[in-house]
Amino acid sequence: MIKILAMAGSLRKDSFNKAALKAAQGLVPKNATLGIFDSLGKIPPFNQDQENNPPEVVKKLKKAIRAADAILFVTPEYNYSVPGVLKNAIDWASRPYADNSWEGKPVGIMGASPGMLGTSRAQYHLRQIFVFLNMFPLNRPEVMIPNAPEKFDKQGNLIDDYTRNKIKELLEALVAWTSELASSKKS
Repeated sequence: MIKILAMAGSLRKDSFNKAALKAAQGLVPKNATLGIFDSLGKIPPFNQDQENNPPEVVKKLKKAIRAADAILFVTPEYNYSVPGVLKNAIDWASRPYADNSWEGKPVGIMGASPGMLGTSRAQYHLRQIFVFLNMFPLNRPEVMIPNAPEKFDKQGNLIDDYTRNKIKELLEALVAWTSELASSKKS
């Protein structure tokens, strides 16, 4: 069973990205589970003075990452980039330098936006970050959900079949990618 740890990079209660993550929970393949880390808002700003003795919420995050076989980031785009709350969590979990929780993790990315580009720039910035963290992002399919208000109803339910199929494809590909990487590590 492949264990996927997912997190939405938005703190907003009615976030389209949280709604997309909720939809993903119902689309995860049978040979996988999808757990959610939903405490990003409780993580204080990264402080290198505390990296050797991080707050409990950071310890919880690092433990969840290590227990996962793969990671799924569901990110909005703020000012052409990654939301600060998500980058903050990434930084905390990668520190101290010799204790990078993200090391070697397969990772999928998706994101929803009211705009036409569906978080493409934020997703590409995440890919740049993954290089340093030695994470292995899934290249395809890319799931960038544009015009999000048209894809979700007022209760946050995904109502767009095309988007639902793309999320399902992403999760299936992430599970296959995770299995492939695990097999290559064994040989």
